[in-house]
Formats: sequence, structure tokens, C-alpha cells
Amino acid sequence: MTKNIYFASDFHLGSPNYAESRKREDRIVAWLNFIEPTCSELYLMGDIFDFWFEYEKVIPKGFVRFQGKLAAMADAGIKIYFFKGNHDMWVRNYFTEEIGMEIISDELIIEKNDKKFYLHHGDGLGLGDRKYKFLRKIFRSPLCQWLFARLHPNLGIGIAAAWSGKSKKRAGADAVFFGENYEWLAVYSREILKKEHFDYFIYGHRHLPMDINLGNGSRYVNIGEWINYNSYGVFDGVNLELKYFKEN
Repeated sequence: MTKNIYFASDFHLGSPNYAESRKREDRIVAWLNFIEPTCSELYLMGDIFDFWFEYEKVIPKGFVRFQGKLAAMADAGIKIYFFKGNHDMWVRNYFTEEIGMEIISDELIIEKNDKKFYLHHGDGLGLGDRKYKFLRKIFRSPLCQWLFARLHPNLGIGIAAAWSGKSKKRAGADAVFFGENYEWLAVYSREILKKEHFDYFIYGHRHLPMDINLGNGSRYVNIGEWINYNSYGVFDGVNLELKYFKEN
């Protein structure tokens, strides 16, 4: 049986409320069951959780079906990579110790079957958005994480949930396609291509599934999100395809 590589992003588990998140979790687990027989590697490319912070002895409650499924897949020999997104940048070592996932902080470059991939969640790349880039550096700093860890989990997670809600209200442009020449991650990818060739640039973060031809055999693929699209990428060893999961 052919073994594929799968890419998914922006599950935002925990948002907007428990009931909706649980429905989405069930759908994601159904997808994982669907891909498991043909999966050799799974790349979870950021914002898997709407918020995540690991205290020394405490993690956010919930998502046990999702985590249990990932553990079973890892135990079966499937390699799983977890990219830090802007909503779950405070992942530390819990998933590595309990599941065996490899944590990726920024970009990851891989080569598969003579195809070269540039992988990144997508936040903080390209020109503009200086305010977020500044905040990203602060939030990712060890000092900021140490200070946040001093807060009681009830308070800390409550503050994070409020911040996440505000960020979603500012994200109304997610469904708007700006055009191939103005999508900032496509522009960023073209700048990289001036220095180094990649067959595929794969990102999440943007929330809008898209597949853009960058020329010279290179493509930009945004794998979308699971609130509206249930979209993902699959590489079968020859071609990369953007797909959409539909439950039976």
C-alpha cells in the first residue's frame, strides 16, 4: 500500500466554545482514522489548539480523543511533527514526552522523492505587520513564558482565551482572496525562490485554502483550516494535492 505524507493546520481546538470544539475534534479524529492506513508522516502545521500553555505540572484540559489518536498513530510508527503557531506557540515538551511528536518552532526544510519542501505555519513572514512581529518575539521569549507561568492556570488561560477572541474579530479578511500577486505568503515564497529553489511551499495560518503556481515548477499551497473547509494536503511521493475531508 502506498504511504503518503499529510499536512494539516489550524484546527483551533477549544474555539469558539466547548460544544463546537468537540464536534470539530470528532471530525478531526475521523479524518485521522481515514488517513492512518496510508500515512507515513503527519505534519500538524500550527494553531492546532486555539490556546496552549504548558505549566510544569498542568496542561489545558480537554482534547483527549485527539491526543489519544495521535498517540496511537505514533505508537504504530507514524512520524508526527507539530509546528508552533501563533495560537499555540507555548508548546514545550509534553507532546514529545507523551506522544513522541517532534516540535518545530519555525520553518522546516525537507526533501522527499527528489522534491524539496519549505514548511512553516506562516505567521510573522513577509513584509508588514510589525506590531505582531514585535509581540511574537516577546511572547516567544523565555522571560515572558516564565512570567506567564507564575499566573494561576485559571487566570492565565482565561486571559489567553480573551486575547484569542479579540484576534479572531480582527481576522475578518481570512475568506478574501487577494490575488496571486498580493497574497503575502506567495510574495514571501517568490522572494525565497530568488535565492533557492523549492518545489513546494506549504503554510497554514492564512485559513484560506489555495494552490498558486509560482513558476519554474514551484507551488505555494496553503492548507486552510478546519472550522469551515476541513482542508489538508497530501503528498503521494509524486504529486502534492489539496483535498477536503467529508465524513460519510
